[in-house]
Amino acid sequence: MHDLPIADLAAGLREKRFSSRELTAHFLDRIERLDPALNSCITVDHDMALTVADAADRRLAAGDAGPLTGIPIIHKDIFLTKGVRTSCGSRMLDNFVPPFDATIVERLAGAGTIMLGKANMDEFAMGSSNETSWYGPVRNPWDTTRVPGGSSGGSAAAVAAGLCAAATGTDTGGSIRQPAAFCGTTGIKPTYGRCSRYGMIAFASSLDQAGVLARSAADAALVLQAMAGFDARDSTSAEEAVPDYAATLGDDIRGLRIGLPREYFGEGLEAGVDASVRGALAELEQQGATLVDISLPNAPLSVPVYYVVAPAECSSNLARFDGVRYGHRCEAPRDLEDLYKRSRAEGFGAEVKRRIMIGTYALSAGYYDAYYLKAQQLRQLIADDFRRAFEQVDVIMGPTTPTTAFRLGAKTDDPVAMYLNDIYTIATNLAGLPGLSVPVAPVDGLPAGLQMIGNYFAEGRLLNVAHRLQQATDWHRAAPAEFG
Repeated sequence: MHDLPIADLAAGLREKRFSSRELTAHFLDRIERLDPALNSCITVDHDMALTVADAADRRLAAGDAGPLTGIPIIHKDIFLTKGVRTSCGSRMLDNFVPPFDATIVERLAGAGTIMLGKANMDEFAMGSSNETSWYGPVRNPWDTTRVPGGSSGGSAAAVAAGLCAAATGTDTGGSIRQPAAFCGTTGIKPTYGRCSRYGMIAFASSLDQAGVLARSAADAALVLQAMAGFDARDSTSAEEAVPDYAATLGDDIRGLRIGLPREYFGEGLEAGVDASVRGALAELEQQGATLVDISLPNAPLSVPVYYVVAPAECSSNLARFDGVRYGHRCEAPRDLEDLYKRSRAEGFGAEVKRRIMIGTYALSAGYYDAYYLKAQQLRQLIADDFRRAFEQVDVIMGPTTPTTAFRLGAKTDDPVAMYLNDIYTIATNLAGLPGLSVPVAPVDGLPAGLQMIGNYFAEGRLLNVAHRLQQATDWHRAAPAEFG
C-alpha cells in the first residue's frame, strides 16, 4: 500500500479494499521497522494515529469523505501540534508541548488526514543537510551514508522510504526543494503568503513558507489544496483565491515557454546533474514546450543576500527562547542574566548560534545600513530580474541543486560550502515566488532534481508541468531498494 498514489489510496478506502486503520497500521509498522536506519521521525504517536484513523473510517462509512480522508501523513516538527511535542529539532524545545495546532495542521486534520508523527529536521530549520538536529542526523534512504538534504530532510526521507503518503515541510531558502531533489521526491514551495504561517515556528519571517513533499505532483496537488488559503490569524497571509490544482494537472503544455537562466547552468554544476536536467527538458520539448535562454544577472548575489537577511530575522525571532516561559531552562541560575546566557548556550546548537551572531551583528548600530539595508536593496534587484524574465517566459527551469546528495559529515566543518548548496533555490524565496522540484534521471544511482519556478500564485501551472513530465517518465516512481 505504501507505493500507491494518494488517489489510489483514497479509492481503496472508499471501495473498502482496506480501512484507514489498516492503512495507518501499515505505515506505523514500516516506521517501527525501517526508521531506525533513517532517523526521519522525532515523535511517533501510535495510539493517537489509530484513534484518528477509526474516526476517518466512520466518516468513510457515512459517505462524508474527501480526497484526503484516512490518508496518513507526517508533519515537519516545526508545526505546532496540540498535545504532541513540537521540538523544531532543538534541545531548546525538547520538552515543549503546544496548546494549539498550527493552521496547516488544523486544515489537514479537517481534511481527514491521519498524523503519524513529527519529522526530524535541521535545528530551527537552519541547515542544508539535516545534520544540525539535536536528535541526530537524518540519513538518505537511497544511501544511508549520505545526507537527505535540509532542513525538511526528515519529511523527504520519510516520503522516499514509504513511511507516509506525504509530508509537510517548510522552505526558507530551498528547504523543501533541495531535500526533494536529494531524496527523489516531488516538493513544492508555494508563493509567499499562499499557506498560513500561523503556528509555524519562525526562522526568517519574510522568507519562510509551508509546503508539501510527496511522491508525485498529483499527490502534492491534493495536499496543497487542503493547506492553502487565507488565514486572518497570519498577517502575511494572502487574500488570494485557491484554484482547483487537481483539475488542471492534465492541461496541454504546447506553447509553454520555459526560461533557462544561464546563471544556473555554469561553473559548479555537476556534469551528471546537468545531463539529467537537460534530458527532462528535452521531454518537455517533445510535448510542445519551447526553451528560451534568459538571464537572471543578480542571481549570483542570492547567497550573500540571504545570509544577511535570514540571520538578521532569526536573531530577532529566536530572542524569545530565554528559559523564562517555556523551553530549555538551565539548572540553578544565579540571576536573570545567568538564566538567559546558560539557557540559550545549552539550548541552541552551533549552527543556530552562528546565525544568531551573524544576524545580531548585521542589525547592530553602525552596521544596519551597510549590511541589512543593502541586502534588502539587492533583494529587490533579484525580484526585478524575475519580473522581467516572466515578461518573456511562463516558467523558469534549471537544476534544483548543483550536485547529488553528499556524504554525512562532508561539509559540516565548512559552513560556506554548505550554504552554497542552496545556490539555485534561494532567489525564489527572496522574491517570494513559488518553486517546485521534480525527480529526473538518477546520477550514479542517486536522485537528482529539476527545479521549476513560477510567477506569483502560479502553483497550478508548476504542478501541471510537473505532472505532464511525470506522465511521460517514471523517475518519480523509483524507490530506494532497501525501503521499496
